[in-house]
Amino acid sequence: MADGNFNPTEYTSIQDFHAERAWSVPLEEIDMSMHELWTHDCHWSYFERLRQQAPVHWCESKEARIGGYWSITRYHDIMAVDINHQQFSSDAFLGGITIVSFDQDFILPMFIAMDPPKHDAQRKIVQPIVGPENLAKMEATIRERVNLIFDELPIDEEFDWVDKVSVELTTQMLATLFDFPWEDRRKLTRWSDVTTALPVPGGIVETEDQRRAELFECLAYFTNLWNQRVNHADGTDLISMLARGEATKNMEPREYLGNLMLLIVGGNDTTRNSLTGGVYALSKFPEEAKKLRDNPNLIPNMVSEIIRWQTPLAHMRRTAVEDVEMGDKLIKKGDKVVMWYVSGNRDETAIERPNDFWIDRPRARNHLSFGFGIHRCVGNRLAEMQIRIVWEEVLKRYSAIEVVSEPRRLRSSFVKGYTSMRVILRR
Repeated sequence: MADGNFNPTEYTSIQDFHAERAWSVPLEEIDMSMHELWTHDCHWSYFERLRQQAPVHWCESKEARIGGYWSITRYHDIMAVDINHQQFSSDAFLGGITIVSFDQDFILPMFIAMDPPKHDAQRKIVQPIVGPENLAKMEATIRERVNLIFDELPIDEEFDWVDKVSVELTTQMLATLFDFPWEDRRKLTRWSDVTTALPVPGGIVETEDQRRAELFECLAYFTNLWNQRVNHADGTDLISMLARGEATKNMEPREYLGNLMLLIVGGNDTTRNSLTGGVYALSKFPEEAKKLRDNPNLIPNMVSEIIRWQTPLAHMRRTAVEDVEMGDKLIKKGDKVVMWYVSGNRDETAIERPNDFWIDRPRARNHLSFGFGIHRCVGNRLAEMQIRIVWEEVLKRYSAIEVVSEPRRLRSSFVKGYTSMRVILRR
């Protein structure tokens, strides 16, 4: 059992296998980067054990691209690392923000993978697009698009919610923020998927060369848009902001690509997987669905609970820039430190009934999904607004969204999301 191989003659499901293995395997053999845990939703018991027995846990991964890393799994420890950018760096040249470090010959700097002061200067350039005034202007547009999407959905017929709703709405929103050619908007979805995918046979990309080639296609496309807009003073889209910003106008091509990837993934994957996760959560907790029907005023609070329960980005990574003691462990300078938001959001010592989906949860906004400190998600209010509007319109139109079968999940320990989920809408 310790080798992590599932034998179908011994267990009724892979979930049962991992639920037992999580508590029987030696602690040092627990590796939360194993993709099988995420594609089959089998990570929960491992995190529960780590929180109880080894909240600061060293793993020497067998996967060469990952290597050794510390897992931080408790809510307050995660927050302590997240707000301490003096000792825990996000710098792309030290590895970046994911458990898989940048390849040394393909580093993509981006402001989330920078430390102050450069991080602060670049983030400041794009922040106005998700400021309160701009969000107020966008609300009517988002509602109109949600309704246009819903107008095209079949009633009493099975379809894929991920593709028809979650992907389409977030892709339209990205196209608006970038003022991106509308007919090509699904390129944004593809580039987002390619950015976060690990090359595997039969996967989103099969080789690292293919992944880089597609990202350079993205760079070429956006460079053309930059050149069209750089001399226009009235543009309010993200590309125009980057082209005019004092801290971004002289970026090298790979830094431009890095920031594009950040904005595309940040604006796409997180919201899209929360839109799907909310439907899935209500299917698993039907009493909460009834509560929502009886009291639609709970939607704003439910949005925060969806984002906590789903945790669309499972982790963020830092690199220690000096020796740091945490708990009874010594994290050494240069060590990789992974903050498992998905575990912190289920921490029994910090969150009441953490495994329940509870739409009127007190203090629902006190989750880890957006991060803390200087790297807190810049678009968090936009994400919340999109999800809120979707649910406001769902309640006006439909009596139920029935999840037909278990969703298919991404092969990723970073983006905790879905590739498809079959549903049926009822009037």
